[in-house]
Amino acid sequence: KFEKFRTKFSYLNESRYDYWKRVEFKKTEWMEISKHCAEKSLDFISSPFSIAAVELLEEVNIKKFKIGSGEVTNTLLIDKIAQTSKPTIISSGMSTWKELDEAVNTFLKHHDDLVICQCTSNYPVAAENLGLNLIQEISNRYNLPVGLSDHSGSIYPGIASVALGASLVEAHIVFNKKMFGPDTTSSITLDELKNLVAGTKFIKKSINNPISKENVSELKNMKSIFEKSLAVNKDLTRGSKLSIEDLETKKPAGKGIDAKEYKSILGKKINADFQGKDIINMSQRDFSSIPPQLSKNLTKMAINFCLDGKQINSREIFKPIKET
Repeated sequence: KFEKFRTKFSYLNESRYDYWKRVEFKKTEWMEISKHCAEKSLDFISSPFSIAAVELLEEVNIKKFKIGSGEVTNTLLIDKIAQTSKPTIISSGMSTWKELDEAVNTFLKHHDDLVICQCTSNYPVAAENLGLNLIQEISNRYNLPVGLSDHSGSIYPGIASVALGASLVEAHIVFNKKMFGPDTTSSITLDELKNLVAGTKFIKKSINNPISKENVSELKNMKSIFEKSLAVNKDLTRGSKLSIEDLETKKPAGKGIDAKEYKSILGKKINADFQGKDIINMSQRDFSSIPPQLSKNLTKMAINFCLDGKQINSREIFKPIKET
């Protein structure tokens, strides 16, 4: 029988069966993997696809189980894994909500150390099929930790998933993307894995350190440098009335009137000549009919300034122009 969806993915074997037989591990090799993980402080995790595989993994001291997307409806296998009381990850790639509900409820009858991964069973999966929206839905539905089992062949979904609330990211790894194999196009390289880890840690750290917009006192110096004071944008003569067309803003803040106060001086007459781009500094320039509250604030600013080298007081600063 010729099956069109079956693609050749090994140069060395004619059939998939031959391929899997060639790459399968013996029990002694599983023991070596378990020992190596323990020496390197790595969690030994594996996905069994049979009861015999669960029993073998238990013998070699597996630390965590992974239930693949194709096993979500395999209640026998789920029960067997849950009975070990080991932490478990389950992928949801092929399941409906109803099927996933049944799988989760079956597992929870034994214990609740379970992470549910959003997964799309495409290899590779396109951006529009990732289903990142389901991360929050899964979290809300089951009130359990959520992860992403990613087959995109890139690091972007994993980083994005952490920003959306994922606590675990699974990715396929390959030494070189030019290698010939069944999931090369769905995998990332070791260098990309490093970037994925760094990126997820960066995002996680930012999430774990929320900031408040109620208090920005630590930015006081930055605000004084980058915020602005009011200035004029053209030469103006004494007695001119200020309009919005006469105004500009310039750094730094605190040299006169804050930019946010511009409406308070519109229509006011100036008591001195201005040159274009002058900051409107109330220790040197004056307005008539300043609103009371603004006048009070600016008086405080002006008391310790000098005009033409002479000490001045608030009465001189706010002396009105006589109407003509």
